Parts: sequence; C-alpha cells; structure tokens
Amino acid sequence: MLKISNRITIPAHEIEQQFIRSQGAGGQHVNKTSTAVHLFFDIRASTALPAYVKHKLLQTADHRISASGKIIIKSQASRSQDSNRQTALEQLSQVIQAAMVQEKRRIATKPTKGSKTRRLDTKSQKGQTKKLRSKVQGI
Repeated sequence: MLKISNRITIPAHEIEQQFIRSQGAGGQHVNKTSTAVHLFFDIRASTALPAYVKHKLLQTADHRISASGKIIIKSQASRSQDSNRQTALEQLSQVIQAAMVQEKRRIATKPTKGSKTRRLDTKSQKGQTKKLRSKVQGI
C-alpha cells in the first residue's frame, strides 16, 4: 500500500514489481543477484486515482509514462534490492503528486499606459540604431 496523500492511497495489488539484474560495474555480486527493480503502474486500470489525476498523468510528457498509459520506473542505484524498491516507490509517488498539483488560473490583465509607452520608446530607439547602421547617402 502506497500513500500518496491524505485522500489517495494505492493498493499493493495495483503496483507490479519485477526484480532484474542491475547494469554496470559491480563484480560477481551484480552477476548473481537481481537487485534492480522495474515498477509498473497502469494508470487507466487504477481504481485508487481520481479521474482528473488520471487525465493529467496521461497528458504529462514524462519519459516514464508509456503510450499505453503505464508508468514504468527502473531503479538500480543501490546494491540493495529493498533500497531500490523504496526508491522506485518514492519516484512513483512523486510522479503522481506532481500531477495532483493544480495550477493557478491566469487572470488576464491589460498593459498599463506606462508599459505601452516604454515599449514604443524602446522600439523607436532600436529603429534609430538600425537606421544609423545604413550606408551614408550623397557623398
């Protein structure tokens, strides 16, 4: 069971874990033990997530979310299987918590008179600078 927030907890049966051998250097230990973890979580099949969180997760441009709607997290930083599993669960929690954050709505405002005049002044100054760069006429 993974607690995301006060209202959302993901049951353990919705999270699939697969232990594999880690990549990279590590000697004989890495060749014998499966310490890395692949964590799979199906967004669409989840009953624990509200609809708005599912929708936002599926719209998120994250390399860990596949086109089929599954979150795939690989953790192999540690030589301990349990540590890698905890890291992967924390990453899953962070991905879901990031989708739960609601952005503030932007209130459209009009530009002030001062900002308009400053913009036009800089625009005319840049035009003058470009005009001075041209070739001299009538020599």
